[in-house]
Amino acid sequence: MAMTIEGGGGGTLSAIYQSAKKLLLKARDGIERVERLESSTSNGGLDSPELSFAVKKDISQIQSLCAEMDRLWRSIASKPQRDLWKRKVEQVAEEAESLKESLDRYFARKQRRMKEAQERAELLGRANGESSHVLRIFDEEAQAMQSVQNSKRMLEDSLSTGSAILTKYSEQRERLKRAQRKALDVLNTVGLSNSVLRLIERRNRVDTWIKYFGMGVTIVILYFFISWRG
Repeated sequence: MAMTIEGGGGGTLSAIYQSAKKLLLKARDGIERVERLESSTSNGGLDSPELSFAVKKDISQIQSLCAEMDRLWRSIASKPQRDLWKRKVEQVAEEAESLKESLDRYFARKQRRMKEAQERAELLGRANGESSHVLRIFDEEAQAMQSVQNSKRMLEDSLSTGSAILTKYSEQRERLKRAQRKALDVLNTVGLSNSVLRLIERRNRVDTWIKYFGMGVTIVILYFFISWRG
């Protein structure tokens, strides 16, 4: 863009300077609004990315105008006017740099808040995952306890059944003894030989061994049944 210097001060330079000042006011107001929004955001307000990027765009435009004005004031022939415009341009550039630093600090704080929010979300996710794991452990423990209770009831039922069987065997044994005594009385009465009596006694011992063997087999079957269900 061609620039002409007019009246020793430069009418075009003056126009650019006025544009830069207007942008400074706009950017300064934008920074204040951004910071107010930032304060309200910490209390549940809403952030405005569009506003912050608009301010960034205005500051970049001011810096471009400062670069253009810096080139123009150097072309002014009058030293007093040149020095005057140099101070004006430097003042605008310093204000623009100050606004840029404020905006950069805002972006840094925003980035830090986003990172902290992400870390909190990750911690919450891990906490929820650990809670689910603990609940799963409790559920497994409850299932194990229920299984133990079921096994206990089965064992008690099996023991009751075994006790009932042993009781039946005991009753049968008593009946056999009574029958044996009666038979011996009858045989003694009829005068049977001692060999016949010994045969009866031997048969009685065999029946006793068969009875105990049956009881042992029953106990072994109950043990294996309980072990298999456990």
